[in-house]
Amino acid sequence: MNKANKKIKVLCAMSGGVDSSVAAALLVRAGYDVTGVFVVNYDEIGPNGESCWAADYQDALRVAAKLGIPLLRWDFVKVYKETVLDYMFSEYEKGRTPNPDILCNKFVKFGAWLEKTKKLGFDKLATGHYARVKESKKFFKLMQSKDDNKDQTYFLHQLNQEQLKHTMFPLGDYTKPEVRKLAKKFGLPNADKEESMGICFVGEVPMKDFLLKKIKSKPGKIVLSTGGVIGEHDGLSFYTIGQRNLGVKTKENKPLYVVDKNFDRNELVVGYEDDKLLYKKEAEVSEMNWIGEKIKFPLNCETRLRHRQILQKVKIEMKNKKIFLKFFKPQRAVTPGQFAVFYKKGECLGGGVIN
Repeated sequence: MNKANKKIKVLCAMSGGVDSSVAAALLVRAGYDVTGVFVVNYDEIGPNGESCWAADYQDALRVAAKLGIPLLRWDFVKVYKETVLDYMFSEYEKGRTPNPDILCNKFVKFGAWLEKTKKLGFDKLATGHYARVKESKKFFKLMQSKDDNKDQTYFLHQLNQEQLKHTMFPLGDYTKPEVRKLAKKFGLPNADKEESMGICFVGEVPMKDFLLKKIKSKPGKIVLSTGGVIGEHDGLSFYTIGQRNLGVKTKENKPLYVVDKNFDRNELVVGYEDDKLLYKKEAEVSEMNWIGEKIKFPLNCETRLRHRQILQKVKIEMKNKKIFLKFFKPQRAVTPGQFAVFYKKGECLGGGVIN
């Protein structure tokens, strides 16, 4: 235990899951002055008559009691709706595919939560993300975690210097199997809890079902990229580039994928795996966030167009104040609304929205 750490007040976000629980336990073991916080971002009554977050809150309470730390509970439902949900529905209505987890990190967790954390006198906000913060002479760098498979820098790439300065990621130097072992070693009551694979606020509900609560169905034709109508879609908002299992078939009976959306004609364009429309050599990115030092163009680095994608070589150029990507290898299902995130030697440089 580091005695110097006792003077550092850390607020650890605890979701009731194993990762954030172990993050809190590691901070306690390191000697920090730790307080836990459970935050309600989305509130809906489930089929059992309880709020959707009730069971997770009970788990967080049990872990906090085991660790001997207080647990606060915050309500950020209004902030979450205004900064994440409203934007998400707006993007889907335009036929784009946003990433709510990235927006949540930027505006809610390391935005509104962090502001409140500092106001309450805490020095740092800690979370159970798999990432690392490294302080250099001039900048705070966002570095990939030890566990390549679990690395979550893709979701954190919109953070800025002020946010990273007050942030801790205790799990950055551990792999998921190591975290599971630590949960048992610490005797945490949720050590065997299964990992939630749902969207950050929806849970394990099909996205289409969730979207239908706010977005009206607007049926149109499903057409082959080579020509011919083969079915009807429910609305372009409910489909994403690269999606398969569309409920339509051709005589060849091969899997079909969404390769394009024709908004003028309200047509969903589909094709086979080798369809040229499914692969792009270039893309434009906007709303760029560079985390550290100023970037000089052109820049050769690596990119990830979706979470867990193997890093791809890319050349980034700026023309007329616009950012363009040139891929060394054509990229499959480059999806408008998603984020392109850039890396070099284990450092996450930042990223932006694919147009």
